[in-house]
Amino acid sequence: MLMLRKSKMTIDSRYGKSPEERSIEELITNGIVIIDKPMGPSSHQIAAWVRDMLGAEKAGHGGTLDPRTTGVLPIGLGNAVRAMDYIHEAGKRYVGIMKLHADVREEDLKRIVKDFTGEIFQTPPVRSAVKRRMRTRRIFSLDIMERDRRNVLFDVKCEGGTYIRSLCVDIGDALGAGAHLQELRRTQAGPFSEKDSISLHTLRDAVEYWHEANPREIRKILSPVEIVFSGWKRVIVKDSAVAAICHGASLALPGIAELSKNINQGDKVAIMTGKDEIIATGIASMSSAELIEKKDGIGVVLERVFMAPSTYPKSWASKT
Repeated sequence: MLMLRKSKMTIDSRYGKSPEERSIEELITNGIVIIDKPMGPSSHQIAAWVRDMLGAEKAGHGGTLDPRTTGVLPIGLGNAVRAMDYIHEAGKRYVGIMKLHADVREEDLKRIVKDFTGEIFQTPPVRSAVKRRMRTRRIFSLDIMERDRRNVLFDVKCEGGTYIRSLCVDIGDALGAGAHLQELRRTQAGPFSEKDSISLHTLRDAVEYWHEANPREIRKILSPVEIVFSGWKRVIVKDSAVAAICHGASLALPGIAELSKNINQGDKVAIMTGKDEIIATGIASMSSAELIEKKDGIGVVLERVFMAPSTYPKSWASKT
């Protein structure tokens, strides 16, 4: 990622810690594990099992998979649960089987499927965790991989919050034949794919090895919360600005040391330390060029703070 330098930055080794230097215990209080969810249990149950295996205070998942669906399920541990909303919002990818209720010509199927790319209207299914009202979602791509009579194997990339069961029903209605989702597997959730995921059995074994003083496997499995923001545009701040942000202050321009080259006004950005720690997320008040050129004003308005206020020392004088 191309970065621009705004001002000189001095990194104080006494405060904070690079994500790769964190202990296993620290990762359990602010880390991520990617589970390959099996068919049967709910996403909530999977998160609870992961929490109990690791002895975490709390755990939460990033993007619900219903009991019959398998695949990539990010689990946030401890403070990292707060980052799971960004996984909910992120793009997803699925492979599924759609069952047609009547015979359909190949050319008709291809034509209708093409109509369901781009922005579509959806009503969540009856068995869903959200209010049933019409809303829009974006389908980035929808490809027919294989067809065996009325069974259609498809691959879909879509906006977070898209209901694939509703998508299949709507395609069936548009064909005039009817259809339903037979099987579904999530292959990607935000930056995480199948290659990043592990089974619950693998996690359990890694925990056992760790308890037997062999932490190598658990270290491969646990990732710092910063991995959620790996593809984000970012603003690197001076150590002297960190505590103010942790206490809720928006990022003022004098506190910026470096930033991504391609930031536009209104972009969501990750606010990071010089040690690559996530401090907070926010909305850029101006473009990269303006962030570099201007000397005063607010550069980023805070959205959500992740770092504990005590991590870096305060740089402002207290009133007496």
